[in-house]
Amino acid sequence: MNTMKAAVHYRYGPPEVINIRQVSRPNPKDHELMVKVHCSTVNRTDCGFRSAEYFVSRFWSGLFKPNRPILGCEFAGVVVETGPSVTDFKKGDRVFGYDDQRFGGHAEYLVIGEQGMIAHIPEGLSFEEAAPITEGAHYALNIIRASKIKAGEQALVYGATGAIGSAAVQLLKQMSVRVTAVCNTKNVSLVSSLGAEKVIDYQTEDFTKTPDRFPFIFDAVGKSSFGRCKRLLTADGVYVSTELGKGGENVFLAIIGKLRGRKRVLFPIPENKREDIVYLKELVEAGAFKPVIDRNYSLDQIVEAYTFVETAQKTGNVVLLVAD
Repeated sequence: MNTMKAAVHYRYGPPEVINIRQVSRPNPKDHELMVKVHCSTVNRTDCGFRSAEYFVSRFWSGLFKPNRPILGCEFAGVVVETGPSVTDFKKGDRVFGYDDQRFGGHAEYLVIGEQGMIAHIPEGLSFEEAAPITEGAHYALNIIRASKIKAGEQALVYGATGAIGSAAVQLLKQMSVRVTAVCNTKNVSLVSSLGAEKVIDYQTEDFTKTPDRFPFIFDAVGKSSFGRCKRLLTADGVYVSTELGKGGENVFLAIIGKLRGRKRVLFPIPENKREDIVYLKELVEAGAFKPVIDRNYSLDQIVEAYTFVETAQKTGNVVLLVAD
């Protein structure tokens, strides 16, 4: 058969614009491989491109309608076919990866370039455990690097229970950065177990009252602001948020910050590098990083999965079970 089951959207909007349909199966080109997807995730990247809430995203995904109807930037599965020039992977390999250019994880099969963000699944890891390795950690890694935080310094992570925040805590800990994390009451123990030296429960305490000062503050959920956090920064400290901020202020403040220096906002643009997914794989193998999983949904429950993710109440990642 040359068709496959997929979750598709042909217009922007709420979760209900997603439908399950039979569509044409992709074919790998010379340097590409086809993966039978066992698991994917539903995350903020997928939600953002599906809703096009930020109009600027349409310059990548299609101005009037989606040009990539099958979302799903993360995946884990098995290589079922390779192009004639592929050398690093073979049929039967268990692989995981990330693709926010062509997406495709919310379908039974996808195609990705051999030099893309794809790697072999670490030994002993299930598809469910491998699928959420990249999206949150990829963003966290890019932002941490842009901050230029150093071993022994302190960082504050606000929103430490999402896919990005929970990855950031672990990645910073692995770099020997002393982490203060902010989260809700029910996840204090979890965040502490991820490596946070100090955990502030925002439901019982105002994190801005902490006496500590940080060279790096990372809002991993976009619910704070530079104005609110500025007093917590050291003289040359940087603030980074995963969101644009009110009225897109974080982009504007980042531009102004280049001229002013001192306490400032950064708004780094993430880069997709093959070596990053290899690095994350090595951290997983060393036991230094483990994605947090909230819950699973089947592909047929895709609308429910998107709806839950958009409540902003998930802890870690939401995994999508694609293969039967």
